[in-house]
Amino acid sequence: MNKLRTVIILLLKGNPLPRELGDHPLKGEWKPSRDLHIESDWVLIYTLDSHSVRFERTETHADLFGN
Repeated sequence: MNKLRTVIILLLKGNPLPRELGDHPLKGEWKPSRDLHIESDWVLIYTLDSHSVRFERTETHADLFGN
């Protein structure tokens, strides 16, 4: 949970995310959300705009995307 807490704090403060988290925009039905990997199979999906961060889901990659 410390890794998740660290990521949440970075996002809320508007700080850059470490490259190893693989933060990227999602496509299709998930657009305009973003995803990043807290661990290799632990994904956080969130939406970011100029005023807020909305944390949407956190699960394994397989549970979220079926692969």
